[in-house]
Amino acid sequence: GAKKDGKLTAMQMNVESNQGAYGAHTLTVPMNGVSKSLPLFLCDNVWFDVTSYYTNIPATGAYQGYGAPKGNYALQMAIKELAVELGMDHYDLVEKNRVRKGVMLEILRCLGEGREGSPAPVDSCGLDEALEKGTKLIEWGKKEESADPDVKIGKGMCILQQGSGLPGLDQGNCTVKMLGDGTFVVQSGGADLGTGLDTVSAKMVAEILKADIANVTVQSGDTDAAPFDTGAYASSGTYFSGGASRNAAVKIREKILIEAAAVLETTPEKLDIEFPGVIVGGRENLDFAKLAWHTQGGEGSGQIVATASFTTEEFSFPYGAHFAQVAVNVRTGKVKIQKYYALQDCGTPINPEYAKGQVFGGVLKSIGHAMYEEMLFDEKGRCLNPDLRSYGVPMIGDIPDDFRVELVETDDPHGPFGAKSISEISVNGAAPVLANAIHDACGVWMRKWPFSPENILRALGEI
Repeated sequence: GAKKDGKLTAMQMNVESNQGAYGAHTLTVPMNGVSKSLPLFLCDNVWFDVTSYYTNIPATGAYQGYGAPKGNYALQMAIKELAVELGMDHYDLVEKNRVRKGVMLEILRCLGEGREGSPAPVDSCGLDEALEKGTKLIEWGKKEESADPDVKIGKGMCILQQGSGLPGLDQGNCTVKMLGDGTFVVQSGGADLGTGLDTVSAKMVAEILKADIANVTVQSGDTDAAPFDTGAYASSGTYFSGGASRNAAVKIREKILIEAAAVLETTPEKLDIEFPGVIVGGRENLDFAKLAWHTQGGEGSGQIVATASFTTEEFSFPYGAHFAQVAVNVRTGKVKIQKYYALQDCGTPINPEYAKGQVFGGVLKSIGHAMYEEMLFDEKGRCLNPDLRSYGVPMIGDIPDDFRVELVETDDPHGPFGAKSISEISVNGAAPVLANAIHDACGVWMRKWPFSPENILRALGEI
């Protein structure tokens, strides 16, 4: 509900989750649908219910987004419908009520994940820049027309939020060793699942040690070699595992300067490290290879090794704004995505190209579940389309004609080098932004995934 000027007065969300025959993530996935959506809008009166059901379909579990795509879809659609009821522009209603840097998210007091909830401040938020850039890119407010009378064009928008691991629960650990030739091995408990975490860890260590990144080797995900890490999940890689790599690099840097001071007969405070791994400020410059020779020789103090962990009670929320333009053929029900612009705040991007790749992949995956993917079951709970021949996934021709990702940089005070997470947030946007664009094009509300031609025509009353 809202006042006539658009100020939100109340929000209510009811989540009903079909868990299948067995429980797996039964509470946390549907709860995440609430905790990663409702805090996007500032409202004093909020109510939510979460109910999980056991049925005769196959067991369900965790998937990228972890409930957030569905919760955000429901909320963003409700905001769009409210804007229509109020006679307001959708963007104006979002701008009037959205989260901002400096606010305290009191709602999280009721939304703990794995432990009791607690309110959390928003210490960094890139929505100002993301929304400003996005409206310019999509030319918000400009109505597009098609030469084909059967094709209607519309635009949509939505805002997104996710977390960076689980503060108070997750932990990252890392060991950094100087080898005999002055190069380094980073033993990280974090697993690189194709996200580029190894490169992120190497860049952090190389940056702090002023070393050539080619001289930093990462061994990750091997529990025989690396210290404990809670794992690559919950968008925790850069924040927790990367944070541990950073802390271990800081620690070994201190040890390097202490050992170098002993060799150069000075104090650590007078020394510094310059690229590419040269210790300066003493009676002579000392490179890492020569220092390793001194420390690991017969009279040395031994191999220089440092282990550190990263834990925190602080929340670092990534934010995003997605904009899309679609063309809907009202005769066939086919939807073509003409433009898709994803503007993401991941704090300081440690590896910008990999970060963009995460967003491109996440958006395309969410286009899949919004537009094409649907598991069909018979009355006995057996899946009728269990293979890729009958289960629709996006193909190369389904990529938006104009598909762009822009990173909005913020400096988060808690993450390593100001970084926040990037991987999961990007899957939260396609369903609401495309549904809103479809409504703008042809006036129908898409309240069910996927937005297939059949479902479009059914919403239009044509079948």
